[in-house]
Order: sequence, then structure tokens, then C-alpha cells
Amino acid sequence: MSSSGRAGAIEHYVSTEPFDPQATEWLTPEQERFYRASQWKIMWWKFRRHRIAVISGVILLLFYASILVSEILAPYHLHTRDTRHIYAPPQEIHLVHEGRLVGPFVYGYSMRLNMVSLKREYTPDRAKVQPLRFFCLGDEYRFWGLIEGSFHLVCPAEGGTLYLLGTDRLGRDLLSRIIYGTRISLTVGLLGILVSFVIGITLGGISGYYGGWIDNLIQRFIEMVRSFPELPLWMALSAALPVNWSPVLVYFGITIILGLLDWPGLARAVRSKLLALREEDFASAAVLMGAGPGRVIGRHLLPSFASHLIASATLSVPGMILGETALSFLGLGLRPPVTSWGVLLNEAQNINAVALYPWIMMSVVPVFVVVLAFNFLGDGLRDAADPYK
Repeated sequence: MSSSGRAGAIEHYVSTEPFDPQATEWLTPEQERFYRASQWKIMWWKFRRHRIAVISGVILLLFYASILVSEILAPYHLHTRDTRHIYAPPQEIHLVHEGRLVGPFVYGYSMRLNMVSLKREYTPDRAKVQPLRFFCLGDEYRFWGLIEGSFHLVCPAEGGTLYLLGTDRLGRDLLSRIIYGTRISLTVGLLGILVSFVIGITLGGISGYYGGWIDNLIQRFIEMVRSFPELPLWMALSAALPVNWSPVLVYFGITIILGLLDWPGLARAVRSKLLALREEDFASAAVLMGAGPGRVIGRHLLPSFASHLIASATLSVPGMILGETALSFLGLGLRPPVTSWGVLLNEAQNINAVALYPWIMMSVVPVFVVVLAFNFLGDGLRDAADPYK
């Protein structure tokens, strides 16, 4: 090369300072916050942008918080009957009476029996102004079946009534029964998911980690389970429960049945993830350092897609709630005196009663709300957990 060519060459400088992978001087504070954020924090930031999922999460939190204090929220005890107000329609809450601010109150009923249709006809009696009482003493109950109490958030006026969703064929307050039924219906879904996850993660983890003949055996078993129609199998197993079982045993029996039939899909998802992750360097390093299969799966592989498991759980819970509701509606699930949304719907099977008293179908509303909220929440979590979004 000529001297003129060497003179025009650009000199290359190499820093002699040791490389620091944690150095972030080249980042702005906002960029540094994202650079140092954990996977869970990034997932939370992405989830917050999904407004419908956030609203659904708040709704579900309120529903699950309510089951902790069902006895306090319900205006009446679960089994309180008012034979004077059978199939009474919902009462409206008013604030103003004859131009005067009274506060929250309801009008009492005036009832007459229609001798032609034999229907009880209720009309609001404006002479009966019944102010609501808040933080009051009302029907006695046993809080969670343990502690005697009579404190309620809201109570009817002394000698009055408060049937915001009407009453059923025995004169029981539907709102109170729906509030009590929330505890059963929502916990069935959670306990069922617990059973399903234990089985699905265990079998899916073994199948995906070991492969070979173990994988083939487990996959053929999964295919055999999935080949049965789900609803008829639910009905067959539910009908097999002894009729002399206590309500508590029936409750746990239905929960286990729902969990036993929901795990194959989860097991397939866990298997597919583990087949890919077991070949990664961090899994091989753990094996070379002497970690056993249980530790490799539980401490290294499963946490790598824990966010996907959470999203899968939120999408599976509504299926279990609908399963319990369907079985109880058909008379094969929970039975009185246990009260769930499905049991309440079972009492509305008579189409003639529904045509005359449509408010007895109100227990279907929380089923719709909770199922939709779980699906929107699951969609938000799935989008937030997706690393390619």
C-alpha cells in the first residue's frame, strides 16, 4: 500500500476498560427502567394496557371478596322464609317520597290473589314507606359455620321487607340466596383448578421431560380420556355419587370430578413446552450440575412458562363454574340445603313459573358476568404473557 493510502486510513481505537454488562450509562432513565425490569413487571405493564381485562379483574376481585363476608352482605339468612310474600316481585329503591328526601327506602307490598289465574298479584303500597337500615342487626347466622352473629350491611325496616330481586316459591329472598350461592360456585372452580393443575402439570411434566415410551403411554391415555364426551361423562360420574352422602362430601365429590376431567388440555400444553425447553442450555447445565428431574422441572422449566399457566388457569375456571351449574341444574350436582347458582337455576326449571315470575331466573346473571370476566381476564393475561407481542 502506498504511503498516501496509509496516511488516509482511519485509525481504529479499542477501549481497554473491562466490559461491564450491567452498565447503563448509555440509556435514558426511562429506557433503564425497562432494561432492568423483571419478566413479571413487564407482564404487568402489558396487562395494564388491556383495559377490559383490568376491569374484569376488578369485578372478579369483588366477587371473591364477597364470599368472605356473605353472611354480612346478605339482608336475610339463607333459609329465612316469608310465607306472606311468596313469589313477590323485586322492590325498587327510592330516595324521594312526595317531594321530600327520605333517603334509601322501598315501598311495602299490597297483595291480592287473582281467582282467575290463581296468581298472587303484588302492587307497591305508597302508604308503606320502609327506610333501609345500614350496619344493623337482623337475622341470626353462624359466620362460616363457626361464630354466632346477626350483623348485616343492610336490613329491611322494622316490620318491613327488602326483596331487591324478589322471592321464590317458598318466600325466600333471592338476593340473599345468590350471595350465599356465590361462595359455593366460585370455590368449586378454584378447587377444581387445583386438582386439574396437580394432575396436568405432573403428567405433562413427566411426559415432556422423559419422552420416549413414557411420553407415548401418557399421550395415549390423554387421547383416551379426551375421546369421551365431556357432559355425559360428568353426568355419569355425578350420578354415581352415593345419595346418602352429606352435602359437604357431595361438594368435594363434584369438585374432584370437574378437576379429573379438565386436566388433559393442560397436560398437553405442559408437555409441548417442556419438550422445547429441556434442550435449552440452562436445563442442560442444571442436569450437569447434578440436579434431579424433579428439581429441573420444578425449579427451572415450569417457572419459564409460569405466566402461560396462570393464563390457562383463568380460562379454565369458567368452564368448571359452568360445569357445576349445568350438573346442579340437571339435578346431578349439588343438592339442597347446599345453595349454588346451579341449584337456584334448578328451582327455575318450571317454564310456567318462569313465565309468571321471571325474576326467579336472576341467578343466571352472575353466571354470565363471572364467566365473561374470567374470559376477558384470561385473554389479557395471555396477551401479556406472550413474548412476541
